[in-house]
Amino acid sequence: MAHILLIDDDAILKETIGALMRRLGHAFTWAGSLDEGRRALVHGRFDVVLLDLRLPDGYGLDMMAELRSAPSTPEIIIVTGQEDPEGAALAIKSGAWDYIQKPLTPNRVTLPLTRALEYRAQKAARRPRAVLKREAIIGVGPAMEACLDMVAQAADSDASVLVTGETGTGKELFARAIHANSQRGNNNFVVVDCAALPETLVESVLFGHVKGAFTGADRDRDGLFKLADGGTLFLDEIGELSLGIQKTFLRVLQDGRFRPVGSKNELQSDFRLLAATNRDLGVMAAGGVFREDLLYRLRTIIITLPPLRSRVEDIKPLAIHYMNRLCERYRLPTKGFAEEFFQALTAYSWPGNVRELCSTMERVLLQHRTEPVLYPKHLPDEIRIQVLNARGAAEPAGPPHQEEQHAAAVPPWKEYRRQALDAAEQSYLEDLLTAAGGNVARASRLSGLSPSRLYDLFRKYNLPTRV
Repeated sequence: MAHILLIDDDAILKETIGALMRRLGHAFTWAGSLDEGRRALVHGRFDVVLLDLRLPDGYGLDMMAELRSAPSTPEIIIVTGQEDPEGAALAIKSGAWDYIQKPLTPNRVTLPLTRALEYRAQKAARRPRAVLKREAIIGVGPAMEACLDMVAQAADSDASVLVTGETGTGKELFARAIHANSQRGNNNFVVVDCAALPETLVESVLFGHVKGAFTGADRDRDGLFKLADGGTLFLDEIGELSLGIQKTFLRVLQDGRFRPVGSKNELQSDFRLLAATNRDLGVMAAGGVFREDLLYRLRTIIITLPPLRSRVEDIKPLAIHYMNRLCERYRLPTKGFAEEFFQALTAYSWPGNVRELCSTMERVLLQHRTEPVLYPKHLPDEIRIQVLNARGAAEPAGPPHQEEQHAAAVPPWKEYRRQALDAAEQSYLEDLLTAAGGNVARASRLSGLSPSRLYDLFRKYNLPTRV
């Protein structure tokens, strides 16, 4: 028996879906608004949530993050009363399982619901994250939980994986975790630094060479492709490859065959391909600086690592982990921390992500190795200054001086332009609602904007609407 939550203000639909769920043997809960849905999440655990987009107290997609971070991590099926391609795309990008339109007949609901429950059962049967070799991957929040789920999925296959994310988010760490948990874990993990591959020596580095192939080739040498045979080849920062080297890679990736420099014979290498980048390869491919055929081979599975600033709940355990490891390396006593130290860490934006945090902990330790307890004053000046500036911006200012009052009367051009555009936009939307009688569907037809875009704009200016 599964537990199903319907968040929809349609009382007739409540009765229809409720009767269907009972016939299917599932427990059913109904919430008529976003607020009631939030209360239901607090008191119950659900396997699937049927979520309407247009609710009395807001837009359904605004609740997606809360649903995905709920303890039961339910699958989410979006339902709506109007055709809305933009809303559908946004729902899928937000992690929805499926998107179906009203009227909701039993046939329309049963198949997506059954498939969602099958997927949920298969996901629960996979290798639990607790047994993963995590290679010092620290994280307790929903973002990292989702990434570890992807690591478990990738480790159970031999498919190519593309790991994306900002610099310093731990892309190589995740690639090593995939390798360590795979059937190839006891074989070589070969790293190719794509940013440092020399154009003139790329074939020798990748394919190897035989003795006498060129001046200085005094013996046979295996290339990186051969070293990765039976193991994993990790292409780090693959977005830095030139088009010429991309073509070289593509030829080998197609069949695993290559010829060492100076050799008459081809060799075969059976390797699993992992790659990482901090660049948008799709945009690069559209601009002609990255081969589309290579991109297709790389992204069978994609793992996108979140920046540290978006998972502040992980900063404290990360800081403790790295500080303890550094104390052990430098043979120093374990440090204590004031709570304000962690508050300062979480208030900082961490543009260098986890790598910057690790470097900062080492810097703090080496500069204050005799201090038994660490306080915010022990942090580098640039971090303390940014945190203080952020706090100052958040605090209400006192009464302005006369000069400040005159300066405030003439805002910067960009701010003035934004205010003028906002005022014009709001005026247009008010006139549009009046002409449409408050009906969003009619307003959509008059304006040429999609209902989802209009809902965003109406929420922005707090304008009342009706479906």
